[in-house]
Amino acid sequence: SPNCSPEVIRHSVAQGLFSAPGIATPSEAFSALDAGAHALKIFPAEQVGTAGLKALLSVLPNGTPIWPVGGITPESMAGWVKAGATGFGIGGQLYAPGTSADQVKTRAAGFVAAWQACQTD
Repeated sequence: SPNCSPEVIRHSVAQGLFSAPGIATPSEAFSALDAGAHALKIFPAEQVGTAGLKALLSVLPNGTPIWPVGGITPESMAGWVKAGATGFGIGGQLYAPGTSADQVKTRAAGFVAAWQACQTD
């Protein structure tokens, strides 16, 4: 879900679904975790920034999976990982209406290569 609705999170978890709501503040993050979220999506990531991610992680429980979403590019991934991101949500930078399958394949390869490079740094 793109937002933090404790009711939706609880219902999703009760149905056996993986819940990764969008959050932008510590209050939203704790609300999501208290409702049973498995991971957190920082949305919009461009607005929160890597400094915001570091600040969030300073108060969240250790090991909380947190994934920036919104405006992520292969070039920006390393900075996010250094700030503490454990994954990403990728949308419009990978696919938009009119994008060919070959373009998606090329873009996906760029994201995979960037992610793999982050894992070896």
